[in-house]
Amino acid sequence: MPIAARLALLIGATSMAAAAFAPAIAAMANRKAPFYASVGAKKARMRTGPARSYPVSWLYQRADLPVKVVAVFEHGQWYKVEDPSGTQGWMMSGLLSERRTGMITGQVAELRDSPDSDARIVWRAAPGVVGRLSKCSGGWCYFDVQGRGGFVEQLRMWGAEAGETLP
Repeated sequence: MPIAARLALLIGATSMAAAAFAPAIAAMANRKAPFYASVGAKKARMRTGPARSYPVSWLYQRADLPVKVVAVFEHGQWYKVEDPSGTQGWMMSGLLSERRTGMITGQVAELRDSPDSDARIVWRAAPGVVGRLSKCSGGWCYFDVQGRGGFVEQLRMWGAEAGETLP
């Protein structure tokens, strides 16, 4: 295949990938801070300011890590985020995802088969475990770690506000 044809295919594929991310990025840019998101890349750099010219302050190597967006800059191109340890800095929009995740904090958390402290324990998750969140209400969230899930009390994790409701 000629080089020009390969280049055209590469440009087309890149454009299609960018178009697929555009709605998610636009949706996040229109949200009012603060709100939760997650790291959407395997490697993501946090910077001291909202541009690539600012120094890197942290390199995250954990996709799905929950972050709290505390400010939006340049129409959603840069987000000031806070990680579970309280560290704040700036990330490019392409490094973040709208996917809701949480991280277990404190001690081992019990995941139950229903949102009730008397419900059967189905799993236990150690501090630092990250999982996807859904079905949050009444102080409980469904917490899924690679297909293994259960309901966990919101106060046992970082990634959802107390009393927050998720579908």
